[in-house]
Amino acid sequence: MKTNRQHKLEPIKLDAYKPLREVVSEALRQAIKDGVLKPGERLMEIQLAEELGVSRTPIREAIRKLELEGFIVMVPRRGTYVADISLKDIAQVFEIRSALEELAAGLAAERITPDELEYLERILVEINEYMENDDFDKIVDADVRFHDALYHASRNQRLVDILHNLREQMLRFRSISMHYPGRLAATWEEHRQMVENIADHNSAMARKVAKKHMENSEKTLLKGISKDEESARRIHELFPHKRTDS
Repeated sequence: MKTNRQHKLEPIKLDAYKPLREVVSEALRQAIKDGVLKPGERLMEIQLAEELGVSRTPIREAIRKLELEGFIVMVPRRGTYVADISLKDIAQVFEIRSALEELAAGLAAERITPDELEYLERILVEINEYMENDDFDKIVDADVRFHDALYHASRNQRLVDILHNLREQMLRFRSISMHYPGRLAATWEEHRQMVENIADHNSAMARKVAKKHMENSEKTLLKGISKDEESARRIHELFPHKRTDS
């Protein structure tokens, strides 16, 4: 059985420093984030193996890994599918992530080194420059580096691992949130306030700002999803035969 996907996956390029299963996992994860593999789409091991140019063994290993991360669901006697995240799922992820982001910011305020603090401040400058040039890809990269640095400053590796997992589950929605009017500027200001309180070693305020940052991120994402769904509905009403998922 083959899916009628518009775009095939690109054959993977081997990385001498990573196990094959990890390279395959990254390829499938990215395809899900980019929408090449769509929510609810059935995943066939043979087809994926052919497209990526590997055997079925690393495909199986990657599927198991991505299932644990929440990207894929395996339904007994029915098959394997790309996870279709509902608004309820998003709310639950944000509920957990908000508490852990708050914890990470608080611990970072207590444990951050001068070098790590300077790194966070430099990233703020970078993001500001990228915003002026509307360089979205670089903004995304810098945002990821900002949060990674903050997580590691908590000095709690288990917390870092869990936060990475939760963030990965939401990355497919990043574009919706960041492109929402005014959100980029608001995010930068929230990050600035976070760094300011971490620099002052004010754990309580760092936690408060981190919590507010996640609350605002969730609100913006839900507004963006609602807006996209409304646009798709209107297009369908005007042009019943027009596809809106291509």
